[in-house]
Amino acid sequence: MEGLEITVLLGLTILVGTLLAPRLRIALPLVLVVFGLLLGFVPALREIQLPPETVLLLFLPVMLFWESLTTSLRSIRRDFRYILPMSTLLVVASAFAVAGVAVLFGLPWEIALILGAAVAPPDATAVAALGRLLPRRSFMKLKAESLTNDGTALVLYAIAVSLAVGGQVTPLIVTWTIVVSYLGGILVGAAVAAAGWMLLRRTRSTIAINVTMLLVPFVSFLLAEMIHASGVLAVVVAGLIAAYLSPLVTTAASRRQAEAAWPFGVFLLNGALFVLIGLEVQWVAHQTSLQTIGWLVLATVVVWVTLLVVRFLFQLFALPFQRLGGGQVHPRGLRTRMQIVSTVAGMRGAVSLAIALSVPIADGAGIRLAGRDDIIFVTAGVILLSLLVQGPLLPAVVRWARFPVDNGEAEEYELAERAISGAAMAALDGLATEHGISDEVRDRLRRDGYERLELANARAMARERALIDAEVGAMEVLLDSPDPLADGSVELGDQAGAPGRSDDRVTLQMVATSTEVDLEQRSPLIRHEEMSRLKLAVIEHKREVLRGLRRSGAVDDLVVYRISADLDLEQVRLQGIEQLD
Repeated sequence: MEGLEITVLLGLTILVGTLLAPRLRIALPLVLVVFGLLLGFVPALREIQLPPETVLLLFLPVMLFWESLTTSLRSIRRDFRYILPMSTLLVVASAFAVAGVAVLFGLPWEIALILGAAVAPPDATAVAALGRLLPRRSFMKLKAESLTNDGTALVLYAIAVSLAVGGQVTPLIVTWTIVVSYLGGILVGAAVAAAGWMLLRRTRSTIAINVTMLLVPFVSFLLAEMIHASGVLAVVVAGLIAAYLSPLVTTAASRRQAEAAWPFGVFLLNGALFVLIGLEVQWVAHQTSLQTIGWLVLATVVVWVTLLVVRFLFQLFALPFQRLGGGQVHPRGLRTRMQIVSTVAGMRGAVSLAIALSVPIADGAGIRLAGRDDIIFVTAGVILLSLLVQGPLLPAVVRWARFPVDNGEAEEYELAERAISGAAMAALDGLATEHGISDEVRDRLRRDGYERLELANARAMARERALIDAEVGAMEVLLDSPDPLADGSVELGDQAGAPGRSDDRVTLQMVATSTEVDLEQRSPLIRHEEMSRLKLAVIEHKREVLRGLRRSGAVDDLVVYRISADLDLEQVRLQGIEQLD
């Protein structure tokens, strides 16, 4: 099929899936995979191939970079003792466990190790799409793990392929490969992020800023691959640095444009990947002979179960390491439920399939590599089982786990909102004097600021009251003795509001109510210009306070991201949208 026809087909499939998934109450990735399987029954569509270099060089940098930009650095630092072994040692353990199982099914050891490297890492795309059902901290741990484990898997894959094609592999070569991969990836990512930072300091153009940000993941991946380092790690490091530094060197308009374009682009790439996975599974199944398909199906199920068992056991054995340094210790029952949820949430995706499809057809002597088709079939089957079994099972497992209610994000959001609003009001007189603002304009903004601060306080009190009422209600149900004074007539939903959502009634109250116009007053244009300048100064002061809260660790990076988006939107309203040529 022609490229345009494939593009239209993928777009229509994603559109239909997006419309049907909410009606069916099924996660969109699962619907798209099923659509891909159904489309694969058409012979012409089944021939649509997913080039492995497309996933590794086009899809992967963009998706990893965006996930890095929206990952909490505080969560990574806090749970580093969990993330490090899960993204490295677990991948190695899973690969060798799968290789051992594959040897029992008759695959040569070198080919079995390639299979293990392909299916070992949980996929960042699948985690981002299906893992949001988890509590915030569990989701962040799983997300951070999935961002870096692809690099470990690709190093293992390179070593296994060298063994399979007859290359020389010694302990010294393996050690050097690992050092270059990890250290080189970190250095390349940091260098590219630093170069981007220096470039962004010299431009205020929205287009130039966002083109630079778009190039960062591709340049990072390319340079790392050129020196045989980990492109995955380079992109992740560059993304984490960019997430921390970009607010200092980008503009509100550029950030608003990026925050609209990046999620949409990543959504389309994710959707296309899940459809293509379904098509690839159909293609692999039709390429397999009927004499061996039963054996391969059994091997696929055993490999899939092995991955689940190894992940669960590894979490048990890694617990003492995670406790070093005073890590958080949960009660045994809750800890076991968390480990089961983490096991079910570790799903495989397009990167595993790309690794399998990258296996060379022949060895160094030109002899066909035995077992390549088996690797592709088993890998595709494991991906399908993880998406279509673990995916629908995950919501039920999360409900069964009965995680404690986590209000940390809401509390931090309220803390940050009240802190920056209070600091802005305290600094208002100084800002007004610095920018030459009249007392009339300053007082108007002060009234507005205090009303917003009171609103933030009211929301916090309403949320706390709602939690107390919920606890009281639960006790009444438990004791079967409802409070006769509680009539249930008070609803706090409208009073509390969603965090970050403005109240239209407060805004309407700020409309001037004077019915007289004093022609001797200062020009409305002057007052408007002064008000805009003072509001911009207040916004910048709020950003400084917010960055201080972030540096101190008082609020999470994602809370800072949400509040910064609100401040950017307010600034864009004041300054207007930049017109593009």
